[in-house]
Amino acid sequence: MGARERSRLVPEAAAVAAAAALLALAVNALRPAGLPLVARTPYEVLVPCPEPGGLVVPLGPGDPALRAPRKFLIDARGKEAFRRFHLPGAVNVPYDWLDPLPASELRQLAREVAASRATRVVVYGDGGRPDSGEHLGREISGRGLRHVSFVRGGAPALEDGGAP
Repeated sequence: MGARERSRLVPEAAAVAAAAALLALAVNALRPAGLPLVARTPYEVLVPCPEPGGLVVPLGPGDPALRAPRKFLIDARGKEAFRRFHLPGAVNVPYDWLDPLPASELRQLAREVAASRATRVVVYGDGGRPDSGEHLGREISGRGLRHVSFVRGGAPALEDGGAP
């Protein structure tokens, strides 16, 4: 293809694109409930997706840190799962990774950790992807609690013989 043919090709392609756009606008205008070309209302974010951001140390389900006397255990699963199985002494903080922990709950949790005189906070969750324990651990670490770990594999790994 020579330069002359290429120079004619660009205007022809532009004409075809313009004709297709006009046809699409005409069809949309004739539809009973045509698609709006401009948003009628401002967009709303329906689901907040916070990115938990603190440092957490992963632990295996048989890690000796789980047997340490000065640890604070947090079970991030729902109430029913907590009722069926939890480590002795664990507190239940049901966590939904799409909904951040309210500030009042975080303050209460921090008071409980301080009162326990724990030197480490260990969180375990459902072991899924995303793991509620890991995400809760990252959130509370990012919001001020220190020395936070999470159990890889969560409660299922602990139930399958890894519990201390």
